[in-house]
Amino acid sequence: MEIDSVAISRCSVEHQKIYNEWFNVADSDGDGRVTGGDAISFFVMSNLAREDLKQVWAIADSKRQGFLGFKEFITAMQLISMAQAGHAISSDLLNSSVDYENLKPPVMDGLDSLIARKKRPKSDSESNGGNSQHTSPSASSNWFTSPKSAKKVPLTAVTSIIDGLKKLYIQKLKPLEVTYQFNDFVSPLLTNSDFDAKPMVMLLGQYSTGKTTFIKHLLRTRAHIGPEPTTDRFVVVMNGPDERSIPGNTVAVQADMPYSGLTNFGTAFLSKFECSQMPHPLLEHITFVDTPGVLSGEKQRTQRSYDFTGVTSWFAAKCDLILLLFDPHKLDISDEFKRVISSLRGNDDKIRVVLNKADQVDTQQLMRVYGALMWSLGKVLNTPEVMRVYIGSFNDKPINSVTAGPIGTELFEKEQEDLLSDLKDIPKKACDRRINEFVKRARAARIHAFIISHLKKEMPAMMGKAKTQQKLIDNLEDVFAKLFKMAEIVAVATSDLPCWNHTIWDISTNDCS
Repeated sequence: MEIDSVAISRCSVEHQKIYNEWFNVADSDGDGRVTGGDAISFFVMSNLAREDLKQVWAIADSKRQGFLGFKEFITAMQLISMAQAGHAISSDLLNSSVDYENLKPPVMDGLDSLIARKKRPKSDSESNGGNSQHTSPSASSNWFTSPKSAKKVPLTAVTSIIDGLKKLYIQKLKPLEVTYQFNDFVSPLLTNSDFDAKPMVMLLGQYSTGKTTFIKHLLRTRAHIGPEPTTDRFVVVMNGPDERSIPGNTVAVQADMPYSGLTNFGTAFLSKFECSQMPHPLLEHITFVDTPGVLSGEKQRTQRSYDFTGVTSWFAAKCDLILLLFDPHKLDISDEFKRVISSLRGNDDKIRVVLNKADQVDTQQLMRVYGALMWSLGKVLNTPEVMRVYIGSFNDKPINSVTAGPIGTELFEKEQEDLLSDLKDIPKKACDRRINEFVKRARAARIHAFIISHLKKEMPAMMGKAKTQQKLIDNLEDVFAKLFKMAEIVAVATSDLPCWNHTIWDISTNDCS
């Protein structure tokens, strides 16, 4: 995940200036991005095989954005340079013992003349009759994307998958949501920050199960993330220029952050919400969400001042991965924890279970604890499939080999490697996840539009509105069954629109025609 940062940090200042000039040449639109079409015209000058250049693109565009920024462009150039030197192209090549400072830029045929033509005044180029030749991409016309049209593409054109989703949402889906008030029933309208946000990982668990320590262990930092000894609020840990804490009310109104929807949970929640920023290479790719400990025992009698389950459900829809942390000595699933896990329904593919602090029990006890945990989760999740459970001790202390034994120590190390590999794959799968969430939202909006339209048609034009409205509300399940059959919506459960279970809408006063 840190390939781009490592590549640019090891690159000499002189070479960075050269790559910056090349980047400006490759970026035909001047929007700070080298798209697939730009790469076709530029990379072909290296005279490498098409398969090698496809591999260069795949490694450089590790985030699957569909374009290269300056950091990714340097990574691509260094890969091309090493490929020209005879190295086999692979993702491990940049992590090998390569002298980056003395690694010369690759040889690009015809690039010098292309730079000279770009620097030449416009009148000089026009005096040549406009016969300046550009490098032909015909030999590699099937790379990455289709060849660029001769017509100049405007800056508003789609140059990445995220841009395409934004355009689809603004032009197609958002008008439908506004017309049928989808934001009042199901989910707030999306903003640009919702599409541009980094992948998020949320940690859930009871008090003192090691959620905050887990984040500090990954970041290798002792920075202050949440109030000690236990986190009493939702804390978003994200990348920033310096270490600082931003209050929740401020975070919720910042246009460049995807947390504006949290204002619906009121001031009581925003006072228990904050953002912790710090500079870290890992946070350039992933944002962590640390949550308060789930109440259990006598503490459950004390009600929170905000909808804890609703907030976790909101974050679950936004997150790319949800980690449920358990302690070997706290396997009981309280009523609140059960409600929280139930609120994650629909996001089952994101859930991973972590049995933390597993070195505090010996191998025999660990076997019993693991079985008890699987039994408890089976009762709550109510699914026949066994969920993936990672076993380990995620803190900065060495594994207690006396308690764990040689078998347990080896097991913990392998389990930690598997979990870290899962986390490393998040940025690569983030684009696929956004497409998946977008499709789910489009289907939910379509179903919502069918329901609203049908209920509106059932309302009388003049008299008896209140009576008809109450009748429709009392028989919503029958209305849904009838509507699904009429609209030919197959295999759709009412849980896809959870708001219908508790929201009574005044159909007679809302115009959704």
